[in-house]
Amino acid sequence: MARLTEAFPDVQVDSVTKNSRLSEMLESFRPHALFSVNISSDAPYPRDAILRSKSLKWVSVGGSGTDHVSPWDPAQLTVTNSAGVAASMMAEYVLGCFMHFNLDIPGLMQHQNEKTWDTARKVIPLAEKTLLIVGLGSTGRVLAQRAKALGMTVIGTRAHPHATPHCDEVHAPGNLAQLWPRADFVAICTPRLATTVNLINSAAFALMKPGTVLVNVARGGVVDETALVDALWSGTLRGAAMDVFETEPLPKDHPIWDAPNLLISPHCSAVYEGWEDSSMTLFLENMTRYLAGDRLSNSVDPERGY
Repeated sequence: MARLTEAFPDVQVDSVTKNSRLSEMLESFRPHALFSVNISSDAPYPRDAILRSKSLKWVSVGGSGTDHVSPWDPAQLTVTNSAGVAASMMAEYVLGCFMHFNLDIPGLMQHQNEKTWDTARKVIPLAEKTLLIVGLGSTGRVLAQRAKALGMTVIGTRAHPHATPHCDEVHAPGNLAQLWPRADFVAICTPRLATTVNLINSAAFALMKPGTVLVNVARGGVVDETALVDALWSGTLRGAAMDVFETEPLPKDHPIWDAPNLLISPHCSAVYEGWEDSSMTLFLENMTRYLAGDRLSNSVDPERGY
């Protein structure tokens, strides 16, 4: 709020901290623009109230995913996101999860607690392993760069395949059935779309090579959670890390909590110190464009979802 009012002293600004208050605010304050961070709150995200608003022309999403706003009429409303703001941190998260399993951190901690000195222990390098990145958006492309620097072979998918820096191969999503068996590591970075819900399902897991490690930093629902639990219990996967889930917060009675070789985090792969300032910087730059009547950056196509 302080940065916004300092940058645009002539713009009327107000805020709410709970989803339950946003509908009333939209009716009384009648804003033209809304900067919104979709976090766990006291009520579901008020999408219907946003789309009913007669005053709103622009919704700026503080994160990258916009499925909680979709669908919308682009003739009536412009939606932008903050894709790229956390791409570097999310790439580090993915690689950290890969290393978690390659170094067998849980096993090391167990032996440390038991005061066991196991000279037969070996660690696994990332170099010369194949990484499949499902979704070469902002995060996927930064991950490709970091993975390539570690000596990995990088293959990836994007809706319109073309040569992409740091990628050895780029394929259409329709080729995933041929790509699953080639990957030692899989990173899910695709947005949640009608075409990506349950994209990683039992059929996909059946095609993956034994010992694969999967990390999901996309959106809940892209990975079929029931199929993932089965793949972990059966040993199809060597390990997995999930930062996003169909239902958040993750219910305490969800069977995924008890799945073996699974690292669970509370949708925090993009939450680093200073991310709010980075997201707000992008919003302020777009606000300058908005007030000047210029085209906004990071505009999301509701048909594509990104």
